[in-house]
Amino acid sequence: MAAAPERKPSTRTGGYKDKFWIPRFWDGMNVSAWCRVLSGHWFAIHPRRIGMALIVTSLSIFNSVMGFVQKIRYGRRIDETEIREHPIFIIGHWRSGTTMLHEYLVLDTRHSYADTYACFAANHFVLTGGVMPRMLRFLMPSRRPMDNMAAGWERPQEDEFALCNMGVPSPYLTIAFPNRPARDDEYLTLEDLAPRAVERWKRAFLWFLKCVTLKNPKRIVLKSPAHTCRIATLLELFPDARFVHIVRDPYVIFPSTITLWSRLYRNEGLQVPNCRNLEEHVFETFERMYETFERQRPLLNSDRFCEVRYEDLVEDPVGEMRRVYETLDLGEFDNVRPALEEHLAGLKGYRTNRYEIAPETRDEISRRWAPYIEKYGYGEGEG
Repeated sequence: MAAAPERKPSTRTGGYKDKFWIPRFWDGMNVSAWCRVLSGHWFAIHPRRIGMALIVTSLSIFNSVMGFVQKIRYGRRIDETEIREHPIFIIGHWRSGTTMLHEYLVLDTRHSYADTYACFAANHFVLTGGVMPRMLRFLMPSRRPMDNMAAGWERPQEDEFALCNMGVPSPYLTIAFPNRPARDDEYLTLEDLAPRAVERWKRAFLWFLKCVTLKNPKRIVLKSPAHTCRIATLLELFPDARFVHIVRDPYVIFPSTITLWSRLYRNEGLQVPNCRNLEEHVFETFERMYETFERQRPLLNSDRFCEVRYEDLVEDPVGEMRRVYETLDLGEFDNVRPALEEHLAGLKGYRTNRYEIAPETRDEISRRWAPYIEKYGYGEGEG
């Protein structure tokens, strides 16, 4: 593949416009988690991002104090909370439609989810979740900068960000220092970690889900692309969990993922990103994710696993969601159908981003992602 031209740093950040006071993913970190991130990257903060760093530092103190108060007030109740219905996990690569599927499944009042505030304030949302989202509503942009989808404190969010804010190592922390060597890549699959590290990850994840359950004791719907290659570990925690795997045209996934990471680097990073080697990072992560997923796939029982094509879901959302409910035995679909149809009516007029990719990049996708393309029936003409 011909070398991609180097991306120039940009000060444009979509709806964020370099406003250092806009909420960032790291605003919910406690002191220990924040210090680990800073020290792990030798405090390599760009001068233009010092304001952002100072805000996160101040908030980390608040988060630590609130986390301590929550532990005193609710710690025993959290520990004793039972997750009676094992979660539904939405899995699939970034930009494959996981957010859309998440939005559809949480329309069901029989389900609960980790909302954006819970994932930002993972250390204390049980204590503060009744008040703070209303107080901070004016700070939250109404749309996500990477795809213009609706945003808000109450909307479903990726639980991986909660783990980051709790101090759990995660490959997502690369977003904070995008020009530094990637850290914590072994936490993508969890396979190469020492057993003690895996157990710490499990305890933290389970604690967060207990907090979500304490707030709303229903079956939790979770969405995190990283879970795609954590099937074995998730089944150890929740042997009766359901999994919905969504796939999409890889000739769309690739440029869309490039856009996602480059915008997150700009909006959330403590450096002005140069985006060197971003294309290779996307290629390698995809390959690693699906090599692991296909290897662990036999662990999934057929009545606990459903696969969806993004294109089919867009074409016939009601029919595809009915199939998901029937395959996974999620209860009567007609109970949620009116809410889904109302939600779909509100989306009329929304258009997804369109991308042009160079012929040599298309050829590289065809070569490197051939197993995915062949398995899920995507030809070059679909991009």
